[in-house]
Amino acid sequence: MQSFYCRIMEEFIMTPNIPTHAVAGLGEQTKAIHAGEYPDPSTRASSPNIVMSTTFVSDAETGFSVEGLSENDPFIYTRWGNPTIRQLEEKVAALEEAETAIAFASGMAAASTLLFHTLKAGDHAVVSDVAYAALAEITNEMVPGLHIGITKVDTSDLDALRAAIQANTRIIYIETPCNPLLRLTDIAAVADMAHRAGAKLAVDSTFATPAATRPLLSGADFVIHSMTKYLGGHGDALGGILLGSKADLTPLRKKTAIRMGGVISPFNAWLIMRGIATFPLRMRAHQENALQIARRLEQHPEVKRVIYPGLPSHPQYELAQRQMKNFSGILTFQVENGKEQARKFAERLQIIHYAVSLGHHRSLIFYLDSKDLQHTSFQLATPRQQESWNAFAGEGIFRLSVGLEDAADLIADLEQAMT
Repeated sequence: MQSFYCRIMEEFIMTPNIPTHAVAGLGEQTKAIHAGEYPDPSTRASSPNIVMSTTFVSDAETGFSVEGLSENDPFIYTRWGNPTIRQLEEKVAALEEAETAIAFASGMAAASTLLFHTLKAGDHAVVSDVAYAALAEITNEMVPGLHIGITKVDTSDLDALRAAIQANTRIIYIETPCNPLLRLTDIAAVADMAHRAGAKLAVDSTFATPAATRPLLSGADFVIHSMTKYLGGHGDALGGILLGSKADLTPLRKKTAIRMGGVISPFNAWLIMRGIATFPLRMRAHQENALQIARRLEQHPEVKRVIYPGLPSHPQYELAQRQMKNFSGILTFQVENGKEQARKFAERLQIIHYAVSLGHHRSLIFYLDSKDLQHTSFQLATPRQQESWNAFAGEGIFRLSVGLEDAADLIADLEQAMT
């Protein structure tokens, strides 16, 4: 019988597209380790190589413009495509059950490329009123400056979302859970709404990860991840990825992604690919730790409220149960004087780092002041939007990205810093 690896090697030698169907039907941990990888056909090295070359020897007939590039052409130039980057794309595509993927230098490079490819002057997009800060900010100013209409809406409010769709709406952009509120959006319901209006649905699934949610299976057209977070998992490599159908992403790669140039370094691609090997194991541990800490914080006398999708107290717990297979490692909590407690945490925490970002193996915490965020990033246009913000964040929240340390040690660290 032909071995699993022989099939991969034969098909890889024929085309630079590593075959995703070679891992179809395998378990998630097996996919995380083996999808997109193959023993080196020359050296038989078991681990994937890092191909750092910026250029590749070409035939005399090779064209100089990306206009002539087809999906199965040999590698020519790393901004156009690279073997290490392609392996990463195939691995994440297998985890998300996507036809194809495009890796980028950051999550924002992926999101920006999608918006600038999809939208032109005169078009309209509906965007979550609370989203990753940089995405919120470019859709506040830069994108509308190109004569593209943007409506910000609480995408968990399906009636408000339906009312925001216009005849020229081309894309609906959501995050679930959204950053930093951990508010959820019903992906299947919004996908149906978008498609009835002739629009596409894009889902930033960074907080959920493929361990929790696969938006394409619920009808989404695009999925975005900041691979800097849970997929890489170690806080040492920036990266982003956009996933979807070949019909959508093949022209996006050629017309926009390659030309905008937000290409990930092959070294970062290799680091993230190595991190993904332990991704399913890590996500189970993140969830286990986060649930223990969330339950403990709910009982702490200094804590006013805890938000975590795995807690029955989450306002959308039923949707979380239905839509998420893993509740991830991020929780938020409120205390009476957040700014003063932030100073204490920055000075007193011994294990947890007071730092931005999330999804790393080490725990990170940061205070997010509501007034500051609403001044710099989020435009809440209606009383209902403000009410939703207040319900989840109050005057401010601590966003705790629970790492892989022992939960008892993390709880002790938090409690000694809150005295």
